[in-house]
Amino acid sequence: MDIGKDAENRARHYLAQQGLKFVTQNVRYTFGELDLVMRDGKHWVFVEVKFRSGNKFGGAIQALSQAQMQRIRQAAACYLQQHNIDAPCRFDLVAINQQQIEWVRGAFE
Repeated sequence: MDIGKDAENRARHYLAQQGLKFVTQNVRYTFGELDLVMRDGKHWVFVEVKFRSGNKFGGAIQALSQAQMQRIRQAAACYLQQHNIDAPCRFDLVAINQQQIEWVRGAFE
């Protein structure tokens, strides 16, 4: 299994242990991708997963750029529209550095 898929699966299981419900994974559009789509009560949660093997260059939590955030927002809007979903949503980040998992709820708007 490749490192990215392994990190996404680790994040998925971690979030499920925290009470979130898995919806889907790796939703791809030409302009962006959603790593994980989860539910947290009434909220739809779009999760970006970042993995870094070390803390060089700030580690996983600093790896999310403004351009990536914009692509994720666009992908989420498209997903909500395609599935006719009218519900609150948020954008979370799961940063994985070696064996540590850090979950940032509402990482960006």
